[in-house]
This record gives sequence, C-alpha cells and structure tokens, in this order.
Amino acid sequence: MGLRTQQAAFQGMSGTVEYTVDHPEQSPVGWALVLHPHPLHGGTRDNKVVTTVARTCVQRGLLTIRPNFRGVGGSEGVFDHAVGETRDMVACVEHVRQTWPHACAGPWALAGFSFGSAVAAQLYAELADLDVPLPRRLMLIGCAVERFRYRALSLPPDVLMIHGEQDEVVPVSEALDFARTHQLPLTLVPDASHFFHGRLLILRQIVQQGLAGLHEAPDTGA
Repeated sequence: MGLRTQQAAFQGMSGTVEYTVDHPEQSPVGWALVLHPHPLHGGTRDNKVVTTVARTCVQRGLLTIRPNFRGVGGSEGVFDHAVGETRDMVACVEHVRQTWPHACAGPWALAGFSFGSAVAAQLYAELADLDVPLPRRLMLIGCAVERFRYRALSLPPDVLMIHGEQDEVVPVSEALDFARTHQLPLTLVPDASHFFHGRLLILRQIVQQGLAGLHEAPDTGA
C-alpha cells in the first residue's frame, strides 16, 4: 500500500527546508518526525530505514514528517555538524504545530537514524528547555549521537535504542557505551548491518512495538 504524501517546506535558520508529509488513511491521532542519516554520505529523507520507520508511524495513525537536512535536495544551507540541523528542527516542530494543529493535538514520536539520531537526541534536549510538548517516544537507530554532540543531553528513560549487531559504521561497542552512560536498554538486531539490509522487517516490528503504547504513555510535555 503506497503512502499518500505531499511536499512542503518551512523556513529554517539558513533558508528553506523541504520535507515530505506522509498521511495516514484516517484522521491523524498524533504525529511523528523522522530524521535521516549523514547528508554528506548520501543521507536523505528517502533512505530505506527512514521510510520504513515512517510507514510504521503512518500505520499507527501518525502524520509523519520527513525533512531533508540543510544542503540535501531542495533544502538550503550547508552541513553544520548537527548544530544548525538541530536548530532547524526546532523551527520544524513549531512549523508543524502551526500547520497541522489537529495532528499535534495528539502525542508525537521522534526518531533519528545514524546522524539523524544525534539531531533527534539534541532536539529532545533543546525542546526540554522550551515550553513545548515533548515527544512521548524517542527512537535512536544506529546511534551516532556522541559523534555529533554539541550540548548536554536530557533523555527520557524509555528511549528506544535499536542497533545492528554487525553495524560497520557505528560499532556496537559505541552504542553500548552511549546506552551505559545514559542507563538505557539497547535492542540489538542479530546479523544486521548499519542500514539493516535484509532486516528491515525486524526493524519495523521493533518500531511497531515501541509505538504500541504511545497513547497510553504519561505526558512528559510542558
């Protein structure tokens, strides 16, 4: 089943940032923001891991936003090592709240893959400093947060960390160090590579489980 999508844009810190909106079949019960891997290594909003997570969110009734980071596709600006990208995503959250108020009346989920995990984790921390509702689910996939971290983190205890056992880009030991530092559980996918080749179905199942209690979770928003 194909997604019903539309293209849109918002004003980031360095110009226009384009994004795709994936619509659920029925009226949305919340929304999701899914962030892509490294812009300088071919990462885009159409990455297979990103689209797998997005489809899973849509199946859960979430209006799902997939931006292209600055310098990718039609998004203006240049790569900024997660600093500018995170600030752009703060603007994205505000834009979504204004543009899609019905979806934003429900809970939301935030997911990032690889470089996108660094933006997602720091976006959560930035939003925690502001008077806005926080995501009820934070998902870090192929976690590369420490490679691009520029600020202290404040992460919820129920972060869903998913990592491939055979990750050739971010070694599992690096993910374990991050999980240990923040006292988080780590979900390991046996034999999976960084891009989860041949393991996207398992990834989808894990994300489905992570979203299952989205509407029952206590509200951690402001």
